[in-house]
Amino acid sequence: MIAQVVVDVPSAQTDRLFDYEVPSRWQAFAKPGVRVIVPFGPRHIQGFVLSMATNTDLKKLKPLTEVLDPVPVLTEELLRLGKWMADSTVCFQITAFQAMLPAALKAKVTKELHLLVDKRKLPLPLQTLFADKTFCTWELAKEHLGRDLPLVGEALDAHLLSVTHKVKEQGSKKTEKRVRLAKNDLGDLLRQLPARAAKQKEVLAYIAKQGEAVPTKRVVEVLGTTRATIKPLLDKGLVVETKEEVYRDPMAGQTIERTEELLLTDKQSEVMTPILQAVGESRHEAMLLHGVTGSGKTEIYLQAIAAVLAKNQEAIVLVPEISLTPQMVTRFKARFGALVAVMHSGLSAGEKYDEWRKIHRKEVKVVVGARSAVFAPFTNVGLIIIDEEHETTYKQEEAPRYHTRDVALFRGEHHQAPVILGSATPSIESYARAKKGVYTLLSLTERVNARPLPDVEVVDMREELRYGNRSMFSSSLLEKLKGRIENGEQSVLFLNRRGYSTFVMCRDCGYVASCPHCDISYTYHRAGHSLKCHYCGDEQPMPNVCAECGSEHIRFFGSGTQKVEEELAKVLPEARVIRMDVDTTRKKGAHQRLLDTFGAGGADILLGTQMIAKGLDFPNITLVGVLAADTMLHIPDFRSAERTFQLLEQVAGRAGRDERSGEVVVQTYTPEHYSIQLVKDHNYEQFFATEMQTRKQGGYPPYYFMALVTISDTELPKVIQAAGKIADFFKTTFSEGTIVLGPVVSPIARIKDRYRYQCVIKYRHEPRLHEALTTIMQHYLRDSRNKQLQISMDVHPYFFM
Repeated sequence: MIAQVVVDVPSAQTDRLFDYEVPSRWQAFAKPGVRVIVPFGPRHIQGFVLSMATNTDLKKLKPLTEVLDPVPVLTEELLRLGKWMADSTVCFQITAFQAMLPAALKAKVTKELHLLVDKRKLPLPLQTLFADKTFCTWELAKEHLGRDLPLVGEALDAHLLSVTHKVKEQGSKKTEKRVRLAKNDLGDLLRQLPARAAKQKEVLAYIAKQGEAVPTKRVVEVLGTTRATIKPLLDKGLVVETKEEVYRDPMAGQTIERTEELLLTDKQSEVMTPILQAVGESRHEAMLLHGVTGSGKTEIYLQAIAAVLAKNQEAIVLVPEISLTPQMVTRFKARFGALVAVMHSGLSAGEKYDEWRKIHRKEVKVVVGARSAVFAPFTNVGLIIIDEEHETTYKQEEAPRYHTRDVALFRGEHHQAPVILGSATPSIESYARAKKGVYTLLSLTERVNARPLPDVEVVDMREELRYGNRSMFSSSLLEKLKGRIENGEQSVLFLNRRGYSTFVMCRDCGYVASCPHCDISYTYHRAGHSLKCHYCGDEQPMPNVCAECGSEHIRFFGSGTQKVEEELAKVLPEARVIRMDVDTTRKKGAHQRLLDTFGAGGADILLGTQMIAKGLDFPNITLVGVLAADTMLHIPDFRSAERTFQLLEQVAGRAGRDERSGEVVVQTYTPEHYSIQLVKDHNYEQFFATEMQTRKQGGYPPYYFMALVTISDTELPKVIQAAGKIADFFKTTFSEGTIVLGPVVSPIARIKDRYRYQCVIKYRHEPRLHEALTTIMQHYLRDSRNKQLQISMDVHPYFFM
């Protein structure tokens, strides 16, 4: 038996299969999709078996060392998906496979030396090493022996010692102690206890009543006793204690009440029919569900999943941000109970490991999670749902640079399952595909119970300045906030920046405090009175004087969430404010706690960044204020208008979701821009038409495809030289209609002391694209003369910074 293995060394030289002989003891376990430890050069490393063979071109094969998994961690389908991802995103195969596994499964290998003979037969330095033990780690041996280390090699050759490889899983299994009666006859057990032992008798009666093994901790808690009461029962053999594996529950401590299906409106039923048909016929079809905020998309998802479960199939539901997950997960758990697993970055390593194992062991039927949940190891998928499909978080920003939508469509086709893309503001590309008939378009144009969409007022902040209002709140917004507090209603304030202020500048000479490692200005954070770089994490104390001219007039410009919170306390001292941004939600479960407090009426105003824009559903919110609608508009990116419209429309959708009508105030310095004007009428169709015109003129997606190649190095001349050669190669390789832009300096010219250049490729149909990108990748990564040069390829880029 020969195993064909891809090894865990992400490099151009190792991006192929290596043959290993399978020793007889591992033959029952060696299958495609298992992780193995193999000898590779002087070391032992991890790899994945991709296929099995019976013959090889090589004269001599090394045997593999160990098989790590009794059953494959990657299914046949996921192996195919990994190969496709490596090709389509131009990355190494191992990088694609590693992306599919939870972090808990990425193992660490430690080597141990074991004694095979009486330690007196060893040379003296080794005798002291093994003085009080029969084995020790390789690390300890290296540390302890120093120059005598070669003795270990001699002892291994003479078979006095052996080496074993221990694999340390980061995700450990959680166990708990449980007790049960030693035999079923309670009367007989009670007779064996002295008359005075009332508490012990109570323990036996309680365990008998449960009828199964009970967690020891629960016995102690319920009966208000201590472990000292249980110990004599164990000693006498009246009860038996065992350790049993249990799952960590990410939703522990929350009581979730079961919900029943709601009656669908006529519009919802209309949309539901084609979905149920596709599920019933097991037919792969991509559907774009375009439903305004509050139109009841979630209920459609829930009823579609119920139809899939009725066929004994599985469903994957993807949500864009971890902040969206708590409310979403609660809704799915309330409908489907224990059949739901959760996967997102906010879980601990142990919780991720447990949730992944539940899916792998077929103990659940629905997985709800962020981007990585698209790789859930299900084998009978009946439906995949991507909620808020326009969100940029569905695009992975490091290798493999996949888009979740593409992976979902690949898996949907494999399983012959429908894929639903849902959004109130679909991405321009998806909507264009739906208009062309590539996707089936399903529309929900009104809110449930015909509730009106909120009124939007656009405030021109230039006018406010003319009237002498220098505050960050327009008079209209301030008035409305006061009114809401008086009426006991809640408001949401949205600002797309965290921190206290966006940059620090000297008013005398114009110096801006910037990060020395990145070409980007520092952001001031009030909490530690410090300056932070949001790219590399560098932190400096806030200066009292200008570093350039020594002036004391060094001031903050722009405003972040912390500053808004402080300003609110001045103008509305009576308001209770909850701030939600990356800084306040770092701790595990912080999202949920803040939202629960707000939902229970513990605050009047929820102030936050992007994480509050979507998915929140609180009946008491009647006002939404957008403090600076322009922050996204002026980023040098062809999608900036689209992102502005989407974000404003999503934030506006948080207001008036219940009986009371909602209002939205949008503050801006560019009120005439179409992306801001069209939010007033909630007119997505008109926005789509205008944006398509702009894209056509500029030659951007969906009229063209794009690819981005970023070249970086610690030395500027080397970057310029490599970028020039790469651009020349593209220009001579590609067909006539393909446009190569660059090389130019990246918008952020330096990050973490690395200089950055980029080339952009625009094409309608370029058959040689992947071949050319792979050639460049292989050529520069095999070039050992320049170890510092890095090249990243992004075939459908979402960010050009």
